[in-house]
Amino acid sequence: MHPISSHRASKLASLALSIGTLGLGGALGLTSTSCALEDISDIPEFVQGKCVYVNRFSNREECREYLGEAWDEGVASEDCQDAKGEFEWGAACNYESTLGRCIMNAEDDDVYAIQMPGDDEADCASSKRGCQFFGGGVFDPSPVCGGNPEDPGIPSDEAFQAGELICVPPMDGEPQGVNDDGEVCTREDIHSCTEAGRKFADYASCDPIYTQRPYGPANPATDEFDPDDPRLADDEYMAELAWVTEQVEACACVCCHSSELAPDGPSNWYIEASPLWVDTFYPSGLAMMAGWIDSSSFGAFPPEENNGFSRENGMPSTDEERMTAFFANELQRLGYTQADFGDNEPFGGPLYEQLIYEPGRCENGEGVQDGVITWEGSPARLVYVLEADAANPTVPPNLDLPEGTLWNIIVPWTGDPIKSGIRYGDIPEGWTQRIPESGGEPPALEAGKDYYLYVLADYIIPTTRCIFTAQ
Repeated sequence: MHPISSHRASKLASLALSIGTLGLGGALGLTSTSCALEDISDIPEFVQGKCVYVNRFSNREECREYLGEAWDEGVASEDCQDAKGEFEWGAACNYESTLGRCIMNAEDDDVYAIQMPGDDEADCASSKRGCQFFGGGVFDPSPVCGGNPEDPGIPSDEAFQAGELICVPPMDGEPQGVNDDGEVCTREDIHSCTEAGRKFADYASCDPIYTQRPYGPANPATDEFDPDDPRLADDEYMAELAWVTEQVEACACVCCHSSELAPDGPSNWYIEASPLWVDTFYPSGLAMMAGWIDSSSFGAFPPEENNGFSRENGMPSTDEERMTAFFANELQRLGYTQADFGDNEPFGGPLYEQLIYEPGRCENGEGVQDGVITWEGSPARLVYVLEADAANPTVPPNLDLPEGTLWNIIVPWTGDPIKSGIRYGDIPEGWTQRIPESGGEPPALEAGKDYYLYVLADYIIPTTRCIFTAQ
């Protein structure tokens, strides 16, 4: 995957680094652009300079070209320094073969293009999604990626995999599970936890979770630890830290925040870092864990469906007050107050942005006309028709079916996406209707009334979000 690696992607970075939740995999795009290659014009072709750098999410080389007269050498050089790249003014990227380029800021003066080296056609779909859905850019494919101009939609092997509930006998030497049959039941979901005192990785797989959130290895706040730190001699503190560690190990966050589990290395903070592993947090991450910065846009299970773990903000826990107090104490020890984070935007990056998105009017025939649903863009894995004032559907388990949903259908990750042109109320073969829950027909649309069409290529990859008037 080639998500955009620049300071312009800081909100995506905040999502991946602060909570480390998981799974670029192509299944979860986080921003969307309605702009396609054919919709843009007057992109400067004159290259002022280039910046070669390593994308910190994919660990692959990319090359950024600064296009047009709006760039001067000083501004371009500073931009390249932000990307920790090698800058050269008066030069263009030069690769033997590329997958294409991602055009950024196409409608602004400071337009630039990111060249993606490669010659494997199998990388084309993920590169396009990385550009458009994660970066908010426009993908201009090379001949390598030009063999199939029709967007096939997100394939099954890259789709969001909803977590299944797995029930297994307890590990040897561990007590019986709380179920009547003594098994331990754990859902393979980023929001999930196994029973307290057990380890998530012993009872569920991290593999589906890596399709549900962006994941990438990232440096911790520090790699240096003081063996004489007075906290190490504080028995009460160390006992509380041991409890926090146990809670973390019981939950799916450990899939990314463990050097033993994360496939390409842990993302920011991780529990094996040292006896004082909480020092690997950046202050904003600690503030999120303390509930000082809102992170509710990540979603959560209710405790009765999650082995007693709840999460309003921060880390899932069987005792949220105790958990947030621990991290608040860490911040206070470092000299921070809650007021220091008063101007921080809620955590979630593009997840939060999608939650607060304000739709415009449908254009180019999009909407529901004569019972037929029409949209532009990729084939869909989720289709919604909602009341015009309904909230935006975002992530399961609690934010994907907002009040005001009139009709929603979804295809399992193993199924095939559908193209524009389905009929309102019809359920394509292999698809499931979630609203109305009864399986009956959705309410008829009233002529002259506004409704909200929301179509997604996959969870958190909106392709059409607009208000239409029923005819």
